[in-house]
Amino acid sequence: MRFLETKLRGAFVVEVERIDDERGFFARTFSRDEFAARGLKADFVQCSVSYNALQGTLRGLHYQTPPHAEAKLVRCVRGAIHDVIVDLRSGSPTRRQWFGVELTADNGRMLYVPEGFAHGFVTLADGSEVYYQITAYYQAESARGVRWDDPSLDIAWPMPPVAMSERDRRLPLLDADA
Repeated sequence: MRFLETKLRGAFVVEVERIDDERGFFARTFSRDEFAARGLKADFVQCSVSYNALQGTLRGLHYQTPPHAEAKLVRCVRGAIHDVIVDLRSGSPTRRQWFGVELTADNGRMLYVPEGFAHGFVTLADGSEVYYQITAYYQAESARGVRWDDPSLDIAWPMPPVAMSERDRRLPLLDADA
């Protein structure tokens, strides 16, 4: 695996190194030792999947507050997404900055999302499926979110959403001091 550092400290695009032959390919998508060598939290306790029927489906921006803060390793296993993270860590030099990357079934890239980041995506193809490895169990009382179109973040989404949950529509804007 190759770990490509993003502009947001602690967040990485992870590229798999494929071994191709006449049968197809083989690739390792996780190694606890390789994550630990970079100081990344990798004690995944939960895996989740989201299937998205329509191109333009938006999910996010979601996170959990301490003591249930979560790191995630996100991979698109079918279709394509534009994946976005926002640094919400207090005291971080990149606080309130965002990073976006295209994850597709074909490119095999993954995004490592550290604790303290909001995460969301918009699908770029019908039938997109996203697989998450998560370091904390879901706790409804710790679940939070930020509106995808918060003007203070000015995220450059590749398209306007055509589908999203009512919960995501009602997520709050970031406070000026958040």
